[in-house]
Amino acid sequence: MSANQSMPLQHELLKQLTRIADALERAYPKEPDQQLDPDVIAFQWQYRLTQGGRKAVLLPVPNPGLISFDQLKSVDRQKKLIRQNTIQFLEGKPANNVLLTGSRGTGKSSLVKACLHEFHCQGLRLVEVDKESIGDLPEVIDILSGQQGRFILFCDDLSFEEGDIGYKRLKTALDGSIAGQATNILIYATSNRRHLIAERMSDNLNMTRGADNRLHPGEEIEEKISLSERFGLWISFYGFSPDEYLEAVRHWLKEYGVPDEAYEEAVIHANRWATQRGSRSGRIAAQFARDYAGQFSGALPL
Repeated sequence: MSANQSMPLQHELLKQLTRIADALERAYPKEPDQQLDPDVIAFQWQYRLTQGGRKAVLLPVPNPGLISFDQLKSVDRQKKLIRQNTIQFLEGKPANNVLLTGSRGTGKSSLVKACLHEFHCQGLRLVEVDKESIGDLPEVIDILSGQQGRFILFCDDLSFEEGDIGYKRLKTALDGSIAGQATNILIYATSNRRHLIAERMSDNLNMTRGADNRLHPGEEIEEKISLSERFGLWISFYGFSPDEYLEAVRHWLKEYGVPDEAYEEAVIHANRWATQRGSRSGRIAAQFARDYAGQFSGALPL
């Protein structure tokens, strides 16, 4: 077949493909981008069953559990850092993604919720994305980048085990995409690990040959550390001292309506509670106060 004969066939094939594409578009139109209710201050990225199958959407949180900065004790330095970063973000100034790491129960997640409590009237919104959905971050960012307001993507209790590839999507979301970063979105993540990816002792045995004959294990170590380094601001938390723990206990007892004259008696039970739990933290203090106030005669738990 000559070149002149093939041209009409190619033209006809193109016309057929165009008609098929038009028919598919009419049969399966593109779903419009999700529009968020401007009166809702918190959302969760969750999967739901729809007529078209399993689909992830941003679901409104009707009554988000918030806490004020004033309610968080013994974390003044951490409060100052995250508060200032959030103010810069809301004012359209340069601000960093934040990684909050350290001891459990010391207020990492509560500080993020405190930001929403203080700044939601200034247009701040919180979107929670759990670890299992980290791979969806580019899709979430695509939806939020076209919305009014400023959004914190909240990834709580974040860590990755060996073989988990979700961290690569997180790296891209933080700063690795050719499309650049959305100016109305920051990522605030909490973790008990400073380095979010699990490490092995063998990682440090030899920088040129691994224990299982992998070449250049040092590059693997760099890969693991690089994820944490993509967060511009690291905020560390530490376990409470006995005095800091009792200060938090006093605060929460007052919040739950226990009178000051009952404090000395409560201290005995609070120390016993912490010993049984094997930890002193703001979370342990709040849990003790809730239990003690519920049993205290005349107390009015909130």
